[in-house]
Amino acid sequence: MSARTSLQARVELYLAERTRLGYCSHDAAGILRSFARHVQATCHRGPLTVEVMAAWARCDSRGSGDPHTWARRLYKLRPFMRWFQQFEPRTEVPDNTIFGRLPKRQTPHIYSDQEIVDLLAAARRLGPAPGLRGVVFETLFGLLASTGLRIGEALALRNQDVNLKTGMLGIC
Repeated sequence: MSARTSLQARVELYLAERTRLGYCSHDAAGILRSFARHVQATCHRGPLTVEVMAAWARCDSRGSGDPHTWARRLYKLRPFMRWFQQFEPRTEVPDNTIFGRLPKRQTPHIYSDQEIVDLLAAARRLGPAPGLRGVVFETLFGLLASTGLRIGEALALRNQDVNLKTGMLGIC
């Protein structure tokens, strides 16, 4: 790797470029920064190899022994490695099979109108009574069902994201 520009600096450059293009992934940022810290801590010299990446993937902060966890970490590293090759052509890009294939996503369940009504009613009854827990979950599930928001988007909403005059909800 070039001594002129550190891997950490390249990670920050990549993240800034992705942000300018409209991508905002805090998960990817954490993973890439973790990888850069690992490379620095191991005092690695030379091109980034699949072996270096696999070693990093195996030593996640939770000490996971699950190859699917390792495979997900490498999967999230791949776009950066492809981008990084423009600066360091000898950089290797890991394929998707090093730790086995990732399980495919399950087919989503589309709730019927009656299932939504039943879910909201069950949420309303959540205890302990008296309390706001039931109302909060009923509101959250109703918001998800009526807008199509993902759970992370709904949980990230703040008061300033709502314009009650225009009936608009701003999502970031």
